[in-house]
Amino acid sequence: MSNPQTVYGWFARSAAVFGDDCTALEVDDERLSYRELRDLAERIAARLVAAGGGRAPRRVGLLASRSVTAYAGYLAVLRTGAAVVPLNPEHPPARTARIAETAGLELVLADTSVAGADPGVPLLVLGPDELTSLAAGPPADLPDPRTDPNDVAYIIFTSGSTGAPKGVPVSHGNLCAYLGHVASRYDIGPGSRLSQTFDLTFDGSVHDLFVAWASGGTLVVPKRSQLLSPVRTVNALGLTHWFSVPSLITFASRLGTLKPGSMPTLRWSVFGGEPLTLAAAEEWQTAAPDSAIEVLYGPTELTISCTAYRLPRRRADWPRTANGTVPIGTGYPTLDILLLDDDGRPADNGELCVRGPQRFPGYLDPANNAGRFLPSGDGAAAWCGSAGRPLTDKHWYRTGDRAAMHDGHLVHMGRTDHQVKIRGHRIELGEIEAMLRQQPGVRDAVVVAVQASDGEPELEAAVSGNGCADQQLYSALSERLPPYMLPRRIVTLEQLPLNANGKIDRQALLAQLGRSR
Repeated sequence: MSNPQTVYGWFARSAAVFGDDCTALEVDDERLSYRELRDLAERIAARLVAAGGGRAPRRVGLLASRSVTAYAGYLAVLRTGAAVVPLNPEHPPARTARIAETAGLELVLADTSVAGADPGVPLLVLGPDELTSLAAGPPADLPDPRTDPNDVAYIIFTSGSTGAPKGVPVSHGNLCAYLGHVASRYDIGPGSRLSQTFDLTFDGSVHDLFVAWASGGTLVVPKRSQLLSPVRTVNALGLTHWFSVPSLITFASRLGTLKPGSMPTLRWSVFGGEPLTLAAAEEWQTAAPDSAIEVLYGPTELTISCTAYRLPRRRADWPRTANGTVPIGTGYPTLDILLLDDDGRPADNGELCVRGPQRFPGYLDPANNAGRFLPSGDGAAAWCGSAGRPLTDKHWYRTGDRAAMHDGHLVHMGRTDHQVKIRGHRIELGEIEAMLRQQPGVRDAVVVAVQASDGEPELEAAVSGNGCADQQLYSALSERLPPYMLPRRIVTLEQLPLNANGKIDRQALLAQLGRSR
């Protein structure tokens, strides 16, 4: 049987097979079978169409988190044929409004936790009471959406170096290609219980939703507070599958809960979003001895992940890499992988470039495409870029990540630019710097990632200028940036250190910040 050609089709196929026999979604004390979730999603979809005056919307914002509205709403937007644009209720309203405008949203679906929000477009609020009324109402009468594989399924906004978030549209074809390879990878079926650790604004959440729903698994949604106690959460919820950033291993380790055999129900443990150290993997394996451990790697632009590496069951067979991290593995069979050195020549160590059916069609703002794509050539001429030329399937996406081959597998070796990852969130330091420079009295600003006491990276900022008040700078940033992008501290210097070429010397600044702690 061929796979569905749309994202909603993957869920609908499972709903038809499993009906009331399997639980599709578990949020707190609420449990919805596949039939119940499908019926609710279709009724919400009908409300979305009605809110649009009887016309299916083109793009819908989803301003909801860890609620039935969030997950049934995700499906509902897809059922109308619209693209989902996840919005985080915890992000500053100004940022949400800016994304709504940039994405061209026609409507925002929200749960009750953000009933007072003003995203600048019509807001449809569906809380528990409204969902209960919908579930008791008549079945929805909706035409089948005329969704094409080239249509956009969702748009994730990532940090942008110009000071504005970048919209990354991912098509139904991109995600269906991903599911075609990954959905059968983790032995998921009725009785499987998969964690949902990621916010919907993080594309790892898309993996959780549709890998679970493609095969009859249950998507189990922990409370946000539970994520800081992974071992307790795994046991309390009876999870069989775990997917998170490796940072959560650090939380469990600091709590002293990663004791031998402490997570007996786990069968699969998947980590992504940032490098997984071999030491952290060993701690987790000790606590979950019956679980396979796999690392996924991939930027949002390549649809969640594009490479994978599964650690051997025997610890004696684990690799020993130069930087102490688990390899990111090999590319998926439908993708082309290329490493290019600084001169644009194929190499065993260099920038990782990828093309294939999972590569997104280009940024929402085409201006952001500049410098991110390479033509089909594999030599030095490829570095001339593709400015002014339409993107084709043959163009490579430049990830900005360096990788090296180790015993036939790729190992992540850091970035080629000033982008960092903080607990799995991709951050362009330039976006924070640009906002700092806009503040009164600031002449220049630099943001760097430093190692915290727990070994995890955190942000610090240094500014130069007159009359810069740290608290005012914090307040200005907090009104426009999500919490994970806020520097731990901001230091005012008379002059930022410069190198011999007159450029800011980031290494000297790191040393200076270290001395001032």
